[in-house]
Amino acid sequence: MSMKLKTLGVVIAAGTVAATLYANNADLPPAATKQGVTYERDIKAIFERSCLKCHGPEKPKGKVSLHTLEATLASNVKNKVFKPGSSAESSVVKAIARLNEDDAMPPEGKGKPLTGEEIGLIRAWIDQGTK
Repeated sequence: MSMKLKTLGVVIAAGTVAATLYANNADLPPAATKQGVTYERDIKAIFERSCLKCHGPEKPKGKVSLHTLEATLASNVKNKVFKPGSSAESSVVKAIARLNEDDAMPPEGKGKPLTGEEIGLIRAWIDQGTK
């Protein structure tokens, strides 16, 4: 196979992956319009209801602990599950939106899936800088 043909194949594959990611982002619930979203006031209760069964302080799955703002931010430094300022690029948002059942959070039988409104609040929290 010629080098040009191999290069073309890589470019096509990369374009397909990019198109798939873009299409998936279009499927995300929109970020909430609420301003001043904070972990303590808006996000903690969502995490407690749907995430702490697996991502609490005791042996958190994937070393991602969400039980306090400090633990959440420290987990993010290690694991890069969200990108402050850019929720659409955050793997945690794609997981909680259940865009791919293999990566869906919470997993089947491990907690109640988040609503579009809850995902929107988490997106707003991330977009507003994770305070």
